[in-house]
Amino acid sequence: MTPKQQLESILSNKYESEDGDFYKVELLDGMTESKIENLKGQLPKNNLPTEIEELLKFSKGFEFYGLEEIRFDAYGHFGFEEMFPNSIQLAGDGFGNFWILDIDSDGNWNSVYYVCHDPTVIVKHSENLAEFIKHVDEFGQKGNESTLDIIHEQTVMDIWSEKVGIMEKNEKDYNFENRQVELPEMFLVADLTDKPIKTGFPWGKSGPNTKIIRPNDEPIWIVEKRVKQSFLSRLFGGKK
Repeated sequence: MTPKQQLESILSNKYESEDGDFYKVELLDGMTESKIENLKGQLPKNNLPTEIEELLKFSKGFEFYGLEEIRFDAYGHFGFEEMFPNSIQLAGDGFGNFWILDIDSDGNWNSVYYVCHDPTVIVKHSENLAEFIKHVDEFGQKGNESTLDIIHEQTVMDIWSEKVGIMEKNEKDYNFENRQVELPEMFLVADLTDKPIKTGFPWGKSGPNTKIIRPNDEPIWIVEKRVKQSFLSRLFGGKK
C-alpha cells in the first residue's frame, strides 16, 4: 500500500482509550499546490516522491489519542542533524521522544526511527511511512501489545542494557573514505543496514556531547566511545 492508501484504510476504525472513551483518526487538511511547492524547495534536490505528494494533497497528518499530532510535512523540525541530516518529525510522545522519518540526499523517504532521550537510544521503528501508519493503527487496536508500545516501553531498555546490540568495535573495516570525516580517537559503529525493525543502538553511553557522525546516506552511525579513567590516571595524566 502507498501511505495514502494505508491512511485511508484506517479512517473507519474505532478505538477505545484507557478511560473507555471511543475515538477515530481525525484527519488534518491536505496541502495546497503552493504549500507543496514550498516544501519541495526545502527538500534535498527539490525532490518529493509522487506517493508522498499524493498523501500531502489528501492530508498533511492526523490526530491520534496517545500521541502528539502526527505530521507528514514537518521537515527540518527535529534538528538533530548529525543523526538525521534530513528528516520529517512525524510525531512525539509528549516526553521529548520522537518518531523520525529519514530522508536521503536524493530526497527519497526511507525508514522511520524512534529517537529516545531517556535512555538515549535509537530504534528502527518502521520500514517506511506506510508501515508507520499501520503501526499507529495497531497501537490503537492492541495497546501495550502493539509494536509501537513494545518499542517505546521495552525495546529501548533492552538496547540500552545491551541485551540486544549491534555496535561494532572500530577494528571492523568500514570504508568512510567517500566522505572526509574526522573520526573520534575511539568509536563504535552502529550499522542498521538491512536490519529488521526493533533493532537499534545506544547513542549516549559516553555521556553528554558524545560525538556522532553519519558518514553518508546509509543507516550507519559512528559513535564516540569514551573510556572512564581512574582517579590516579586523571591525576597523573595516564602516565605510569
